[in-house]
Amino acid sequence: MPELPEVEVTRRGLACRLPGARIEAARPGKPLRWPLGIAPEALRGRTVASVGRRGKYLLLRLAPDGLLLVHLGMSGSLDWQAAPPPPGPHDHFDLVTSQGVLRLHDPRRFGAVVWAPDENSGMAAKLLGGLGMEPLDGTFDAAAFHQRLKKRRAPIKQVLLAGGVVVGVGNIYASEALFHAGLHPAVPACRVSRPRADRLHAAIRQVLVRAVEQGGSTLRDFAAIDGHAGHFQLEAAVYGREGQPCRACGTPIRRIAQGQRSTWFCPACQKR
Repeated sequence: MPELPEVEVTRRGLACRLPGARIEAARPGKPLRWPLGIAPEALRGRTVASVGRRGKYLLLRLAPDGLLLVHLGMSGSLDWQAAPPPPGPHDHFDLVTSQGVLRLHDPRRFGAVVWAPDENSGMAAKLLGGLGMEPLDGTFDAAAFHQRLKKRRAPIKQVLLAGGVVVGVGNIYASEALFHAGLHPAVPACRVSRPRADRLHAAIRQVLVRAVEQGGSTLRDFAAIDGHAGHFQLEAAVYGREGQPCRACGTPIRRIAQGQRSTWFCPACQKR
């Protein structure tokens, strides 16, 4: 599932291509997770002013008004071409602009393209309103992070995945950050001390920054706008390495199930 690093890689690829592009047509395909929320022809004539991100949502801000939220779902990716071929069976939305065509490819159709008047109204308010702190900008404060953890009794790994404390720390990145912070994934979030929360705070930033530098992680379907795969998964310390020796101490990596998701950790390096 594309997580924050993959979405940020996509945003950066679009940020140098889309701004200033005039929308000439919007062509929805098969129904996605949520309806577009506006007649496709009503988008014609608007201009893409900027490309932002909130959590795992791409925000295409339009001029003179409006906003398109794009979510990649479980298996989606965006492709940018000057003159793409006809849509295939898994191509579900084309945004045709004066500078090229942005196409959403999503085999499982959990992705979405949704219009809203702005970030604080309509579907945007509903989808973005409950999101936690952004880990890659200045709002990700260590003290505030610890205070929010103190209010959660669930295991720390599941709290990270939930997105209410901090957004975008998906399964790969939560496992990796907990390893680098030396925290067992089953420790209740409310029991994480301030020093350990500070280590986790730093590890989250470190892991996500590195993942963005590596183009994200490509496990099945994800590719950047230029078609390149991500490589972070190749240097993972624990994710997907059950039974293999820990890169730090040599202890075999273990895998457990938490909330129907797999978690990988080193039983020697990560303490309760």
